[in-house]
Amino acid sequence: QVQLVESGGGYVQAGGSLRLSCAVSGRTFNMYAMGWFRQAPGKEREFVATIGRTGTATFYADSVKGRFTISRDNTKNMVYLQMNSLKPEDTAVYYCAADSGRTSYYIGWGDYWGQGTQVTVSS
Repeated sequence: QVQLVESGGGYVQAGGSLRLSCAVSGRTFNMYAMGWFRQAPGKEREFVATIGRTGTATFYADSVKGRFTISRDNTKNMVYLQMNSLKPEDTAVYYCAADSGRTSYYIGWGDYWGQGTQVTVSS
């Protein structure tokens, strides 16, 4: 069983930055690709970024490419999402997820999910 707990969400003005963290329980952390997803009010959950088991491979949604950076620390069982140049359209609940399959996003990605952390960007 893998448990994920997100933190770091909050309220920020447009153009600002936030860093989300995801603490992952279990000794098999480096066996999972990790990812961040988000869900805005009235919308479906969408892919944001994923990272491979060693941290070398990363994938981003076009909407966040160049602004967000996903990283992981396998010694601490942590995943991070550095978000810069935030826009009001980035407002959403952000979820951390783990997948035992491939790193790149596919429909159905995510074997385990956290509870989410709210990010609100004001204009």
